[in-house]
Amino acid sequence: MPTVTTTRRALLILLGGMVVAWPYAVIAQTPTKVYRIGLLSGAALVTDALTVLNRKRVFEFAAAHRLPAIYEFDSLVRDGGLMSYGPALDESFDRVAALVDRILKGAKPTDLPFEQPTRFRLVINLKTAKALGLEDPPMLLDTADEVIE
Repeated sequence: MPTVTTTRRALLILLGGMVVAWPYAVIAQTPTKVYRIGLLSGAALVTDALTVLNRKRVFEFAAAHRLPAIYEFDSLVRDGGLMSYGPALDESFDRVAALVDRILKGAKPTDLPFEQPTRFRLVINLKTAKALGLEDPPMLLDTADEVIE
């Protein structure tokens, strides 16, 4: 099974280009410098607290530079981001609840297995895609778990 990072890169390559991942803090400090890294045609943004708090500025930066960007969480796509590919949070929360239940019933945390997500969601925002001048790749739309119009 491909990792999230590998799949994000694959999705950006489908959009046509080089992939650079950076946290929002880098964009906020030196937006022009980040954009001039090379023939940048896509961005995988690391979702940290700063990215979430400043998501509107991140979206504006991407739109101003016609830069397709992918995020980890679908909430960022609902707020105006282009696309996301990341773990299904409902599954993650269910697993956390199950682990907490086991601890409360006496299991030692060190005895619990390390778990990774098994379900991932691809969400695409067509309004943002059109604003960036991107075509709707049928293969990508067919595999999307959710398409926001």
